[in-house]
Amino acid sequence: MSNDAARRSALIALAILSLVWGFNWIVMKAVLAFVGPLTFSAMRYVFGTVVLFAVLALRGENLAPTPWRDTLLIGLAQTTGFQATVQLALIAGGAGKTALLAYTMPFWVIPLAWVMLGDRPSARQWLYIAVAAAGLVLVLEPWNVRVGFASALLALGGGVCWAFGTVLAKRLFLSTPLSPLRLTAWQMLYGTVFLVALALSLHERATAWSPQLIGALVYNGVLSSGLAWALWLFVVQRLPANVAGLASLITPMLGVAFAWAILGERPDASEALGIAIIIIALYAVLRPRVAVTTADGPDPRSRR
Repeated sequence: MSNDAARRSALIALAILSLVWGFNWIVMKAVLAFVGPLTFSAMRYVFGTVVLFAVLALRGENLAPTPWRDTLLIGLAQTTGFQATVQLALIAGGAGKTALLAYTMPFWVIPLAWVMLGDRPSARQWLYIAVAAAGLVLVLEPWNVRVGFASALLALGGGVCWAFGTVLAKRLFLSTPLSPLRLTAWQMLYGTVFLVALALSLHERATAWSPQLIGALVYNGVLSSGLAWALWLFVVQRLPANVAGLASLITPMLGVAFAWAILGERPDASEALGIAIIIIALYAVLRPRVAVTTADGPDPRSRR
């Protein structure tokens, strides 16, 4: 396959992936009419784990467990912590707003990578973290006390959990050669065990089985957890890392757009301004720096 054809197919996969993950915030919000939030999280991840191991087997990859201590910590953060907090946030919070706040993950990665990996942030990164913080204040509106404030904090907590899992995974990849899909499957298995335990221990309301609930489970298990992860690996293999990183901006923007169009979740003026500021700051953090050409060649500072 030529480079242009590979890039074109990766961009098509990226478009499908963004639609699947963006629309899933609407699915996760709507399904709460039929099932408790943690019960649904447990069910979807049981389904998703089975799908991921099936994908591993079909690809002929090694099914042996990954290093269990690191994998367990990643699963607790990236599967148990992230999924529990965002699904609880959706009880009172809007789907679009929850998606956006959860996708602040890249900001939390920066200080966590400094502490855990010694990757010192640049002045530019700190600047855009400060810009994003201003946007978060506008979205959270702490001066306007309401139920939605608690759900917003839960969504932010989900972003922190996701970031912690991301940095833990990066640390593991640096020390041990592993297939990303294999690690994803095993961390999801460990995290799912704890999600199931949480759902059973909290005795949420009875599940009202319906075509909508079954459809949501199939969507999450097959598309959002199975196909989407396979597409993501396809994208990462065929596009530059910075392009794949910028792609993470598309999902929350689609989440906000779908929530507005389908659920009527129209942000007020403060939220709209905050959302715009956060998206701009995310773009600035994720985009690569352009090399500065000097008389002696490229300025090495431009690579920081």
